[in-house]
Amino acid sequence: MLVFKFGGASVKDAEGIINLGNVVSKYKSEQLLVVVSAMGKTTNALEKLAKAYAGQTDDMHDIYEGIKKYHYDILAELFDANDQVFNEVANTFVEIDWMIEDEPHDDYDFIYDQIVSVGELVSTRIVTAYLNKAGLKSKWLDVRGYIHTDNTYREGVVQWDKTCESIQQGIPALLEKGIIVAQGFLGGTSENFTTTLGREGSDYTASIFAACLGAVSVTTWKDVPGILNADPKLFEDTIKFDELSYTEAIEMTYYGATVIHPKTIKPLQNAKIPLFVKPFNHPEEAGTIIKESAAHVFEKPVIIIKQNQILLSLSPKDYSFISEDHLSDIFGRFAKGRVKINMMQTSALSFSVCFDHKTESFDKLLADISTDYKAKYNSGLTLITIRHYADNTLKTLTTGKTILLEQISRNTIQVVVK
Repeated sequence: MLVFKFGGASVKDAEGIINLGNVVSKYKSEQLLVVVSAMGKTTNALEKLAKAYAGQTDDMHDIYEGIKKYHYDILAELFDANDQVFNEVANTFVEIDWMIEDEPHDDYDFIYDQIVSVGELVSTRIVTAYLNKAGLKSKWLDVRGYIHTDNTYREGVVQWDKTCESIQQGIPALLEKGIIVAQGFLGGTSENFTTTLGREGSDYTASIFAACLGAVSVTTWKDVPGILNADPKLFEDTIKFDELSYTEAIEMTYYGATVIHPKTIKPLQNAKIPLFVKPFNHPEEAGTIIKESAAHVFEKPVIIIKQNQILLSLSPKDYSFISEDHLSDIFGRFAKGRVKINMMQTSALSFSVCFDHKTESFDKLLADISTDYKAKYNSGLTLITIRHYADNTLKTLTTGKTILLEQISRNTIQVVVK
């Protein structure tokens, strides 16, 4: 069997959903499980709604109505007005209706997951209905009953044994009857609450299903021709990799390459399942294959740019050296605050870290850590990572910028600049 994953860009409008149907129709003879993300920028819009609800702002209902209109406009292009899918979508949005009727009382991360998850629930309803309309027998699957997580809202930790047991018991029989359409990004707790697996987590969902089912391969359909050496929105002269090893792909995602979710590769590597990254507008093209061994030819360096970074430097208030005890304490506070470090460096008296600037989590971390450490920070910075670098690459990328932190290893340079 095959696992396909379609991201938000591939289902952002009616034309995209029709194209998804055309791609799927080429694999009629295969058992197929299709994982679908929220449509277009719906996750961003639902994040705004979650913040508006938590803050009880005046624009909450306008945001919500805009989200519903976007989906109903797509429905109107694809279906007759009396099609059952309109009721299915309306019933799915009811999950938000019930929540925003009352004032918020729950933790924000819990609120976030209950609201933002509706994007995938709606998109998969629409995709399933369209595939059936196109003559491709399909069944909608509620992934929350199969991917089991703990109660870490916004980044649920998958309970692998329970998840694989559920998938292996329930999915094979359904695949015998037709295409399965499942939500990416979502999981469920033992109390039947919804969790999310972290932003862009639909790739991870696809790899979970593939690993538990022993799939032949996973294909993620993207708006790029494959995995490139740099972001084509930032660089004009990018090149595509025909193949990459699991190890190189893990390194790239670790440093922030966004074409694949960082957690995606490991389950596939463990099960030796190849991952294809292919363009949804040109499905006949080969794209990039990620597999156990690959012939790496780096004609150009891999360049990864992360914007909106914080550089935080900490030092003990008693002017003592940074010790293993200090580092253990600092890492514990970062883990507690769920702040992921992108780069770090230690000197005798200070420890410097670079990470994504997420205002709420940073403010909490700073308040906590400032009780025991002197802290200074810079915001609005950029982290540049260069793998397989040439001598002139760093100079080219940092001309006119101030380097605040630099780190060089055998294969990788990282610099924080402003």
